[in-house]
Amino acid sequence: MKKTLLLMITLLLAIGISMPQVQARENDFKLGNEVLLDKYAHLIDGKRVGLITNQTGVNSEGKSTISVLAEYPNATLTALYSPEHGIDGKAKAGAYVESTTHPTLKIPIYSLYGSTRMPSAKMLANVDVLVFDLQDIGARSYTYMSTLNYCMIAAKQNNKTIVVLDRPNPLGGLTVDGPVLEDKFKTFVGVDNLPMTHGMTAGELGQFFNRKIGANLQVVPMEGYTRNMIYQDTGLRWVQSSPVMPDLQSVFGYNATGLGEGTGIFQADAFKWIGGKGIDSKKYATLMNNAKLPGVTFIAEKRGSAGGVRLKITDYRTFNPAKTGIYALAYAHSLNKFKVPKSGKTIVMFDKIMGTDKIGLYLSQGLSPQQIEAKYAPQLNKFKEERKKYLIYQ
Repeated sequence: MKKTLLLMITLLLAIGISMPQVQARENDFKLGNEVLLDKYAHLIDGKRVGLITNQTGVNSEGKSTISVLAEYPNATLTALYSPEHGIDGKAKAGAYVESTTHPTLKIPIYSLYGSTRMPSAKMLANVDVLVFDLQDIGARSYTYMSTLNYCMIAAKQNNKTIVVLDRPNPLGGLTVDGPVLEDKFKTFVGVDNLPMTHGMTAGELGQFFNRKIGANLQVVPMEGYTRNMIYQDTGLRWVQSSPVMPDLQSVFGYNATGLGEGTGIFQADAFKWIGGKGIDSKKYATLMNNAKLPGVTFIAEKRGSAGGVRLKITDYRTFNPAKTGIYALAYAHSLNKFKVPKSGKTIVMFDKIMGTDKIGLYLSQGLSPQQIEAKYAPQLNKFKEERKKYLIYQ
């Protein structure tokens, strides 16, 4: 009996000691939207506010920034602006989204993925300050940060302040990889000279963008956030950011499986599988596994007439999505010799996603993934140095 009691006391003490440590980390972390009213309310007090957001714009308790600002007595929420996929995140990728009116607040919801990608002067007429609260996935071609860029340009043109409520980069702040976008290939799926995975938060990207824009930009930083944190470290629940981005496995798999636009190499199961016709699944899995890519293993899996591999992420901290994606394409090409899309008078989507036409050239030349890495490394290293000027967190 005494031994049992002693064991129970020991267990309770152990729980009492360890639990506060875990809880403290979560309690110490705050999103920018939770810091805004505590320490940066002066940025919106007495002003008419236009909020750029969607269903991901929520605090740690799941309350939307729309509701928080609508209820805040010292400012007036006068307009909403929605990115690709709409205010609720349900529209399909690339689908035209109409502007509408909020059903209860009776304020306009201006679509920035319909007739325009950038707020017009008319859309900003009843606004003093723009506030941005969207959750990114850490990939250059995901368009939410393109919307930030365009809204910063509109803010500059219309003499408005833009406030970014900072949020974590789900992939963390240390993974920086992939070819750096060249000026010729700037589009809405690549608005600035970034690599595929940039390792920057929304606020940091805003500061990077602003080197060329010169907007009156204010960043409300997170608290308790460090560069080595991935999304799982924040204690936040992932809010589905778009129709095929339901969970963190999809977020991490996006650049690893979704780079084959126009090649016949495609992703499936929400960026958890990659393959194509003419590929031997077992050979593909062997090539990928023999590459010893960090934090991931590959399971041979055929889908209909297409051979491919399923990604099993074993270590989210070391997993490198962009590097994995380049290897996946290069090895797929070695197996089925897919035709590489080439830009002419118009730039093909493959090159827009890559941010360059050089990756397509290297694939056509039959270069190994290691050789391709070596080709883009100099520009990537240059970016890594340049980005240091715009980082907020250690």
